[in-house]
Amino acid sequence: MELFHWFRLLWIAMTLLTFRCASNVEGRYHHQKRNKNSSPPTTPAEDPVAPSTPSIAPPTPPRDVPSDPYPTDPGNNFSNSSDCVFNVMDYGAVGDGSADDTAAFRQAWKEACAVKSGVVFAPSDYRFKITSTIFSGPCQPGLVFQVDGVLMPPDGPATWPKKDSKQQWLVFYKLNRMTFTGTGTIEGNGQKWWALPCKPHRGPNGSTLRGPCDSPAMIRFFMSSNLVVRGLRIQNSPQFHMKFDGCVGVLIQKISISSPKLSPNTDGIHIENTKSVAIHNSVISNGDDCISIGTGCANVDIMGVTCGPSHGISIGSLGVHNSQACVSNITVRNSVIRESDNGLRIKTWQGGTGSVSGILFENIQMENVLNCLLVDQYYCLSQACRNETSAVLVTDLTYRNIKGTYDVRRPPIHFACSDTVACRNIILSEVELYPYEGELMDDPFCWNAYGTQETATIPPIDCLREGEPQALDEVSKYTSRVDDATSQNISAVEPSFAVRYRIADSLTQSQPRRKFENMPSLQTALPPELANNVIRLYRECLRRAKYVGHRQHNTELVVDMVRREFKKHKHETDPEKIQTLKDNAARGLINHILFESEKMSGQYPKLLGCLAVSRIE
Repeated sequence: MELFHWFRLLWIAMTLLTFRCASNVEGRYHHQKRNKNSSPPTTPAEDPVAPSTPSIAPPTPPRDVPSDPYPTDPGNNFSNSSDCVFNVMDYGAVGDGSADDTAAFRQAWKEACAVKSGVVFAPSDYRFKITSTIFSGPCQPGLVFQVDGVLMPPDGPATWPKKDSKQQWLVFYKLNRMTFTGTGTIEGNGQKWWALPCKPHRGPNGSTLRGPCDSPAMIRFFMSSNLVVRGLRIQNSPQFHMKFDGCVGVLIQKISISSPKLSPNTDGIHIENTKSVAIHNSVISNGDDCISIGTGCANVDIMGVTCGPSHGISIGSLGVHNSQACVSNITVRNSVIRESDNGLRIKTWQGGTGSVSGILFENIQMENVLNCLLVDQYYCLSQACRNETSAVLVTDLTYRNIKGTYDVRRPPIHFACSDTVACRNIILSEVELYPYEGELMDDPFCWNAYGTQETATIPPIDCLREGEPQALDEVSKYTSRVDDATSQNISAVEPSFAVRYRIADSLTQSQPRRKFENMPSLQTALPPELANNVIRLYRECLRRAKYVGHRQHNTELVVDMVRREFKKHKHETDPEKIQTLKDNAARGLINHILFESEKMSGQYPKLLGCLAVSRIE
């Protein structure tokens, strides 16, 4: 009997040893081979960052966005019973900030990847330098990459290995149920990359030099699922700090991202073609967007984020090079944006297709923000962009309980929607924005934007159109009327062709003048109210194109900006092209006169486009 008893105990011990690596955990506190100089992994701090969340009303539950996109996350079953920890010090890492520790990390990853719930562990009190590396799967589920020390790349482009890609540093590829965590710092050493002369305004005398300007994104997750990033401090990336592309099920929680306000292209978190994302309780300050959402994203929940200084939280840019882009079901709530060049922004290029739909911005506190609420469907990085007939549709956009202060250099609300594809179903509720300094700017801007104000808005916004855009057949009918108008003399509505050509001729004069003799012809050919409305529309066109925010309504300003457009063609000698320029100017003028004339009669036809001659880049 005693022999049987000992045999039974031996069998139990062997069973426990066999399954010692099978538990599903986020962080481990034992390791296979303890190094004399390394301490065991420690629990990531419960609150490594402390975002400032405004004390405002409870949010509406996000639509179809799970609070935990991965209910089987290894972090949900925390345990310290496993010792499947692969300490990089045991694989030859030095951790002095100078030696190349890449081989040690790759070997530790290889072995941890092969077991369930393996942990790649970089201990505290060490500075590890590794070169560009792809940590690829598939791996056994529950893999953890835990950094309690400092992890960094080579210091600048001069020391970057020539054989390595200059577009990325740490890449995690084809992984499932992987956690990136720790109490340490991911240091990007971006200062020398930011100083390259091909970066914005970094060349001689503030110029930007042409030529290749590759800079590595710091952390990239690609074609992976059920990911967790938690507790880390990530800073000073050469370019984007974190990118997610082609992923499903992402939780980013309690992290800190920081780089200087003027560091170029240092987006905090960028997601693209990624679904079911939660970004919670984090602090981000950088030189570009705190969070940018690209095409192919859906079911994104951003909550408890403190953003700024930065360029705000952006959807886009979308539709570049006439591409199709779709973004849906995005919620940003209970967050703070401070000292930023933009607040909540949607940006699309002319000529794209697709849609941005189901967007909720709720319980947002603004602190000295330029362009608090911005829809820009004329996004362009050069002077070569032209108006296109197609655009990404923006619809079902809700702003609820948005309060705080704005920078008075720009109007706090700016909805510049496409001429041909109007923004639809914009809802404003409890929007109260006051100037950070100076007087209230009672001048929100809307262009072809339709929606509803559920409550009074501060500043008041009277440019948001009610109802729905006109049907396509009505637009086509109006287009035909405008074309017909170019060959007819419409008395009491448009000036004669002779008058219109005199206007165009005056704009092509080579020397600027303080008075324009032919503009009174416009005033006398039209009822005074119509003439003033034409001038007002010119001003709105200019603001839509360049956001310069001119507040004057005078005739001289209007004519001067049109003159500048014609000066681009001052060397044109072909009579036929010159005549075409004049016809285009006249046709654009008539478009607006017809629009204002029918608007006064209550018909409100769709405005097809801004005057071609006022498109100043």
